Amino acid sequence: VDRMLETAVGGVEYWAINTDAQALGRSKALGANVLNIGSAVTRGLGAGGDPDVGRMAAEESAQDIAAMIQGTDLCFVTSGMGGGTGSGAAPVVSEIAKESGALTVAIVTKPFAFEGRRRMRQATDAIDRLRQHVDTVIIVSNNKLLEIIPDDTPVTAAFRVADDILRQGVVGISEIIVRPGLINVDFADVRSVMKDAGSALMGIGTGVGKTSAEDAAIAAISSPLLDEPVQDATGVVFNILGPRNLSLQEVNRAARVIYDNVHEDANVIFGALVDDDIEDEVSITVLATGFNQGRGPGVSKADVPDFLSK
Repeated sequence: VDRMLETAVGGVEYWAINTDAQALGRSKALGANVLNIGSAVTRGLGAGGDPDVGRMAAEESAQDIAAMIQGTDLCFVTSGMGGGTGSGAAPVVSEIAKESGALTVAIVTKPFAFEGRRRMRQATDAIDRLRQHVDTVIIVSNNKLLEIIPDDTPVTAAFRVADDILRQGVVGISEIIVRPGLINVDFADVRSVMKDAGSALMGIGTGVGKTSAEDAAIAAISSPLLDEPVQDATGVVFNILGPRNLSLQEVNRAARVIYDNVHEDANVIFGALVDDDIEDEVSITVLATGFNQGRGPGVSKADVPDFLSK
């Protein structure tokens, strides 16, 4: 949430939920609404890495959470999975949100391998519970980030990259709904792709120069974050963000790349936005849903290192 506030989207209300009262101080300072849950269970001291404590804290504060969500059309639940509060509270928050009638989308991260077997197991269990209470869940494996960041990236910077992926997912969907642009879509369009969609995948790409839009589209559908072939997707939401001089032809070429690489009958929703602060770069966020398979994308065996799966 703190990272999202650095590039906040208008029309979006941000809430930071935690069992640790002290940790909420920074979020509040950045302008987020805050909710300290489970004061009777944790006394504001955190969940101690125990998902059961996180769950009980959210259940204790269920009425406050429901009041927070009331009247919301689209609710994003973002969290790092594996710890106590995120793993325990996120499924409860999601259940309350979906029962309220909001389109509920979870965007969560799975731990890096070096964070340990226990944390990975807690994350996997939490995601299984989360699936039952959301319309769409987008899982970003932190281990996948190792394929797109330099080998000498500091640990703190790696976690920042993980946070930024969550931010881009939320912003990518939100902006095409609430921000005026070259091509806008309405909430009903997005809902048609993401309602009860189950697991989804996210790809992010950038391009610079004459073929920036097309290059960004190719990079997005080839992203290491995608665990499954995007060709199998029957629902796609993608957002193009570029400079003020972004042409309709460039948008068309980028869109054609997406259309040519998803299921022929896919429901594709896209928006195109321009930003005066961008000079020569185009970025594209692709969210793919509707994978017809027994297991959801993002939970392949390859996602868990051998030494953690033993």
